[in-house]
Amino acid sequence: MNLLKALAAVSSMTLLSRILGFVRDTVVARGFGAGLATDAFFVAFKIPNLLRRLFAEGAFSQAFVPILAEYKNRRGEADTRLLVDHVSGLLALALAVVTLLGIAAAPLIIYVSAPGFAATPDKFALTVDLLRITFPYIFFISLVSLAGGILNTYSRFSVPALTPALLNLTFIGFALFGAPYFDPPVKALAWAVFCGGVLQLAFQVPFLLRLKMMPRFKLNFRDAGVWRVMKQMGPAVFGVSIGQISLLINIVFASFLVSGSVSWLYYADRLMEFPTGLLGVALGTILLPSLAKHYANQSLDEYSKLLDWGLRLTLMLALPAAAALAVLAVPLITTLFHYGQFSVHDVMMTRNALVAYSVGLLGLILVKVLAPGFYARQNIRTPVKIAIIALAATQAMNFAFMGLLQHAGLALAIGLGACLNAGLLYRKLRQFNIYSPQPGWTFFVLKILFAIAAMSACLWFAAGSDAVWLTATGFAKVLRLSGVVLLGAATYFAALWLLGFRLRDFVQRAA
Repeated sequence: MNLLKALAAVSSMTLLSRILGFVRDTVVARGFGAGLATDAFFVAFKIPNLLRRLFAEGAFSQAFVPILAEYKNRRGEADTRLLVDHVSGLLALALAVVTLLGIAAAPLIIYVSAPGFAATPDKFALTVDLLRITFPYIFFISLVSLAGGILNTYSRFSVPALTPALLNLTFIGFALFGAPYFDPPVKALAWAVFCGGVLQLAFQVPFLLRLKMMPRFKLNFRDAGVWRVMKQMGPAVFGVSIGQISLLINIVFASFLVSGSVSWLYYADRLMEFPTGLLGVALGTILLPSLAKHYANQSLDEYSKLLDWGLRLTLMLALPAAAALAVLAVPLITTLFHYGQFSVHDVMMTRNALVAYSVGLLGLILVKVLAPGFYARQNIRTPVKIAIIALAATQAMNFAFMGLLQHAGLALAIGLGACLNAGLLYRKLRQFNIYSPQPGWTFFVLKILFAIAAMSACLWFAAGSDAVWLTATGFAKVLRLSGVVLLGAATYFAALWLLGFRLRDFVQRAA
């Protein structure tokens, strides 16, 4: 399999999901704005969503996929099926217990995660109610991640990449048509989360049946493979999902700031998730199974070359994305969110957070590429140590930046913490001789920077003043933004082509 084509397929499915996500956020912003109700919902949704990234997409995937790939390559179909059955059984049991505890302890969870809400009893009570509705999402979405890990190991990348789009569709449907039937209307969004989790799980079942890898949920506490996955999973929570832990802690800080701060950070984070999903998550998804196979086959040189390929693609695509987000912050926010209750003040506050986030975009994406370099080798200890250092540094920066920059300081701290995390991961990969850069990196980086400068100049002049975007109609903004983005992309890739970049140079075969 051509990994470049696989990346394009996964990114295309992710693009569809992200577009629907922006439609979702536009609908939510127009209908609910940024205030007490949305702050309550975003906190209630952030907690199960964080658990999803920690235990499902993060730690569980990174622990499960390398061991599943090892079983598939070395131990045959029967043992692989047993591993899937036993892991799914223990996971489902643990998730059921966690879900019940989460619902019961919802007031305590909100008090710990957003203590500032306690000063407003109505806001606190609403957040607790919303959390109790959204918390079962962690049960469904973790099983979705189990199914996705199986499909990715068997190179069925497109199905897991398309699955998140279903959650966005339920959000859009409930926000547009369900809100009038709920009191308060924001509860429609909470039920959209619950129903979206069920729908995503149901969608993947036929594909598992086709592979003959549908989990049978058997409990076997003596299975050595199960305990290998569990042993790897615990420390991996810190190693893979440090950015999400920082986001949760940021909610604690933001809950003490003016109303709307949580929402401004949420909308900026949604824009940041566009490039991190299209590139970071997609690259991590396709790299991990091939890296695990190279390691199982002792192909260490190919292992290093595959990491090098991933790093080059990351720099080539993440750096221009960061520059574009900073330059086009107001055009993007006004086009997507500046409707209904979402005011000019909300636009400017969200812009501040987005520009701050863009500083660390490269680090956020690099972590997604560098961390699999350790996890494919079932090395948990090193990324955990690095993650703890990065987390401590991020919180120190929160204290340093929040007073002067308010919510934007929290966004800046997350980005800089991710850059520190990525830098330390890279250093350890070199130090352990896991990764050796291929020739030509100096000129590669210089060419990238030149192309970014050309692109940024075009975007700056084409976008014009902020006032134009704040007063234009929605359709006019969409048309103009589309033209500006296409111009910037054309300028960037034309500059790369003139500098000698060719698509065939980035073709990479899977293990």
